[in-house]
Parts: sequence; structure tokens; C-alpha cells
Amino acid sequence: QVQLVESGGGVVQPGGSLRLSCFASGRTFSPYAMGWIRQGPGKGREFVATITWSGDSTYVAHSVEGRFIISKDNAKNAVYLQMNNLEREDTAVYYCAVNLDGSVWDSWGQGTQVTVSS
Repeated sequence: QVQLVESGGGVVQPGGSLRLSCFASGRTFSPYAMGWIRQGPGKGREFVATITWSGDSTYVAHSVEGRFIISKDNAKNAVYLQMNNLEREDTAVYYCAVNLDGSVWDSWGQGTQVTVSS
């Protein structure tokens, strides 16, 4: 069982930046990929960004392309989401997730709230 712990959320003004962190623990960790998913108020879940654990292949949703950057640190079992030029529409709970074998997203963190408001 993989445990995921997110941090870095908060309240920020439009145009501001935040960096989310997610650390994985609980077993020998060598997943297929990790990613960030968000769910805004009254909205469905949206994959924001994903990154493969080897090869560094990334995906970034069109809604955040050019503003959000996903990165990882294999040695720390960590994945990060740098969020720049935040917009009110980015307000959501952001979840870290892991895909162990390339099929389903197996484990999710508890989520961290990001609120973009003036």
C-alpha cells in the first residue's frame, strides 16, 4: 500500500504562484507514473498533469498548459506541481495520485486546497 501526502496549498491572489509537493511512502516505490488531479467546487475531477517515473514523459492539461509544471525527484519519492499565473478557475482540491503499473490510478492522497481569490 502506498501512502501519499500532499502539501503546499493555500490562498493566493490571481496571478500568483504556489508549489504543491507530494511524498510517497509505504513500500519499495517504483511506479509507472505519478500525477495531480483536481476537483473544483461543483466540478468533476480533472487530470491536471502526469509524469512517468522513468523517462520523464509528461502530460499537462490544456487548461493549465504554459502555467503549470510537473516535476519529480525519484530519490525522494516526490512529485511537485509548480503553479504560476493562477486563475480563479484553478480553485480546487488538488490530489496526488500514483499509477503503479500503467493501468489504473491506484492510490490517492488526502488532497490540498488551493484557493485563488482577491
